[in-house]
Amino acid sequence: MDYRRLKDLPEELLPRERLFQCGPEALSNREILAILLRTGLKGENVLDFAERLLTQAGGLSGLARLTVHELTQLHGMGNAKAAELKAALELGRRSVSSDPLVRPVINSPQDIAHLVMEEMRYLDREHFRVVSLSTKNHVLGISSISVGSLNSSLVHPRECFKEAIRRNSNAIILLHNHPSGDPSPSREDLDVTQRLSDGGQILGIEVLDHVIIGDNRYISLKERGIL
Repeated sequence: MDYRRLKDLPEELLPRERLFQCGPEALSNREILAILLRTGLKGENVLDFAERLLTQAGGLSGLARLTVHELTQLHGMGNAKAAELKAALELGRRSVSSDPLVRPVINSPQDIAHLVMEEMRYLDREHFRVVSLSTKNHVLGISSISVGSLNSSLVHPRECFKEAIRRNSNAIILLHNHPSGDPSPSREDLDVTQRLSDGGQILGIEVLDHVIIGDNRYISLKERGIL
């Protein structure tokens, strides 16, 4: 029988029923994804649909890295399903990042690279972000400042320090990726770094580093002696 909807599955296989009986922690990624998808496709029940998506994306982390447009390119994923899934994944990410008990501590450029590498190494445009840190170097949040080629007009000090001030940050780390995979800093990277470092001195929020992410490589301008 072709079980297209969760309600058509035998009761012992119903992920939603298992969630109520056993708790969400007892469910596999496949089952949780099936709850979000709700329906399968012709000839493919919703659990098999969920399993295929996980396989195609390279697991849950791979699925989380896909943009909403990339999700719509997967067979069976229309705009509505892609939007709902992306929203659920983003909600989970924000929940973890906002929990002070699980906030990572940044003690070296390697720590920040490890935190963002798997996401940022695959981005096809430059994303400039600011990492806000507490007095003990706990990550208070990561703010997205601009998308596109890095230049001084896009990366304005006001926008870079706004969230850091709101979060009462002690320091910040500048962060962006190079889609080419080569993290070597450009002249513009150096100019933006100096401009923001000067702004941080005025505000009393130190710019600890500027980390540039490449394809499984990174460069720290602090380690290069530029900051």
